[in-house]
Amino acid sequence: MHLSVSNLSAIRGGEMIFSDLGFELKETEALIITGHNGSGKSTLLRVVAGLLAPASGDVILTGHPDGASDDFNERPFGEHCHYLGHENAMKPALSVTENLDFWQKINDEPHLEIDEALEMVGLPALAHVPFGHLSTGQKRRISIAKLLVSWRPIWLLDEPTAGLDTRSEAQFADLMKVHLEDGGIILAATHIPLGLKNTKSLVMGLPAIETEQSI
Repeated sequence: MHLSVSNLSAIRGGEMIFSDLGFELKETEALIITGHNGSGKSTLLRVVAGLLAPASGDVILTGHPDGASDDFNERPFGEHCHYLGHENAMKPALSVTENLDFWQKINDEPHLEIDEALEMVGLPALAHVPFGHLSTGQKRRISIAKLLVSWRPIWLLDEPTAGLDTRSEAQFADLMKVHLEDGGIILAATHIPLGLKNTKSLVMGLPAIETEQSI
């Protein structure tokens, strides 16, 4: 599996946010996207996810992961991605289980059972609590569990550790490492280190992509 982004440009509100960006990632690799506020980190992830149309450029995925369905390469690119944005995309009045069940069904490709995913994020006791009653950190951890209940090879993460304490950050780092070891790809916009090693980095506003030992 190989992800190629070339000559990508984005315009919002009539303003060019970034232009002519390009990078390549293969399975097991992560790209860490940094830069000052307003440099286009979130916009880049939304364009790659297919939520915003690019002004120019291409996002192309070739090959397929082991065990992928026969129609993998025929499906829209967005169906291969989990997008975790600033908002948690959960219904406050529904329970944690009801929210995760909704996302598992709508995303298709079930992966972990809901109770197993909750165990992985350390919140098994909150399965039947309304999502709106949770703390900020708990809400983010449940949103991370959403990445686990359905299988998608590409994770697009926008400030994924926002609201997490140090222990939860380390826990999430372990989940990301497992996803990469299983042949996944990660693109993450962040202001803080994520605990991943041997990643590529893209600084918005600068042309070069560099390989880092730990970021």
